[in-house]
Amino acid sequence: MNPRSNRPRAAVISVLSALLLAVTGLVLITQTGSAATNLVTNGTFETGTLAGWSCTAGSGAAVSGSAHTGTYQLQGSPTSGDNARCSQSVSVKPSSTYTLSAWVKGSNVYLGADGGTSTWTSSTGWAQLTTTFTTSASASTVTVYLHGWYGLPAYQADDVVLDGPGGTGPPPDTTPPTTPGGLTVGSPTSSSLQLNWSAATDANGVSRYDVVRGSDAPQSVGNVTSWTATGLNPSTAYSFKVRACDAAGNCSAYGTTVSGTTSSGPVEPPPGNLPKHVLTGYWQNFNNGATVQKISDVPAAYDLIAVAFADADASRPGGITFNLDSAGLNGYTVAQFKADIAAKKAAGKKVILSVGGERGTISVANSTAAANFASTSLSVLREYGFNGIDIDLENGVNAQYMGQALQSLRSSFGSGLIITMAPQTIDMQAPTYEYFKLALAIKDILTIVNVQYYNSGAMLGCNGAVYSQGSVDFITAQACIMLQNGLRPDQVGLGLPASTRGAGSGYVSPTIVNNALDCLAKGTNCGSFKPSTTWPTLRGAMTWSTNWDALNGNQFANQVGSHVHSLP
Repeated sequence: MNPRSNRPRAAVISVLSALLLAVTGLVLITQTGSAATNLVTNGTFETGTLAGWSCTAGSGAAVSGSAHTGTYQLQGSPTSGDNARCSQSVSVKPSSTYTLSAWVKGSNVYLGADGGTSTWTSSTGWAQLTTTFTTSASASTVTVYLHGWYGLPAYQADDVVLDGPGGTGPPPDTTPPTTPGGLTVGSPTSSSLQLNWSAATDANGVSRYDVVRGSDAPQSVGNVTSWTATGLNPSTAYSFKVRACDAAGNCSAYGTTVSGTTSSGPVEPPPGNLPKHVLTGYWQNFNNGATVQKISDVPAAYDLIAVAFADADASRPGGITFNLDSAGLNGYTVAQFKADIAAKKAAGKKVILSVGGERGTISVANSTAAANFASTSLSVLREYGFNGIDIDLENGVNAQYMGQALQSLRSSFGSGLIITMAPQTIDMQAPTYEYFKLALAIKDILTIVNVQYYNSGAMLGCNGAVYSQGSVDFITAQACIMLQNGLRPDQVGLGLPASTRGAGSGYVSPTIVNNALDCLAKGTNCGSFKPSTTWPTLRGAMTWSTNWDALNGNQFANQVGSHVHSLP
């Protein structure tokens, strides 16, 4: 609610009360309560600045011309890699109810509070967003925010109000860290450069550093002062700059831009000696009603078999083990399993171990866990003869430490290590998401990202339009987000369920899968959305699972497999 709109009401109500009392003898009961208490600093932006606010990647500004009230309003300008989030920390009381409101206009404008609720709207004119939340029993501050959506036009916001009891804690932190200095760029290889810089200081501590390469979107690299940029081209100059941010969202200015040049020499091709176009299938190490298979039962159409899943090593955080479910697989022995893997490899196929799944509990969130993941993975891969590893952690990843673990594993295993990923659709909506950050961080050693284009609902595509799952448009508009934001086409695959029972939602026929492949690789058989370019080296398709496919007559293997292998 805009408190200024209440100013004349008391006088009007008093006059009406007097008139009614004089004329009719009735008494008009006045409304109790008072105007909203606004705890937000500079919620009207009438300072003409963003005082009190912090906007990601320099995406916000106080502008004049069409404010909801007064002269100035906030304008946030999203990019393909940033949603123009503008936020501030506010002192609050624990276990207290607050109402947050703002007037906004634009496409997909969000208002919310971290740890509370959020709401959004799309409007060409000013529209009010309102949401209510209750603080936790230990809360002393809350971060309120506004943001738009990736790649959409700028949004505006004005008259931001947080109504509720004022906090008694320390005032919100609005002071940014010092600017990091001493940036150097060196240790070149044909595909990487190492960055080092001096630590910034902050009264409450630095929480992260952001690195910008050239004109790319900022990439958060964690609270470190050394980082390696990978996936670069040989004999090419790259420029970098770094800033520091604290936990309250305050960020320093960027330091001096410094350049470095990669060395000459070819970039190592994707590992594993896989075909140009690949069909991937997950094989279930459990019986859930799908056809029970041995590895030898998997059709030859599958070039890459991902064994699902590894188990968490309870004795080592981040560590993994593998336990064949012999009882559930009709007495399939470990010796037979290993022999079948060896036979598939002899036939030119690759077999890898998948880590995660819906119920996966493996977490790699610090250096110790990263070291444990790398060492235990190496032991398991060597014991069973796996060609590589698949990251399918549906409960989230930490890009910094999982990237560290995979780089270490690859160094120990060798250049032939296959690394694949199977993030959910939401995980690859923008390069700022952790899964996407992980993919870009290990781009030089990454084989394929097979996004799960199911169990997704509606999502924004690369063109800013919203698409519902189950169509060619949904698949192609999602895949092009990766293709337009840093991954090579040979690192992109399309993940779909093999039958209606293979996923909760999102099943499409093999024909739809093939049409999506054609649209992306050849520009044919598209739906209403047709990308502006084609990617002939698109890697292929993936399915969950070979077991559900077998129960469905191997339609995915027969129809999608043959189509993948016929791509140019």
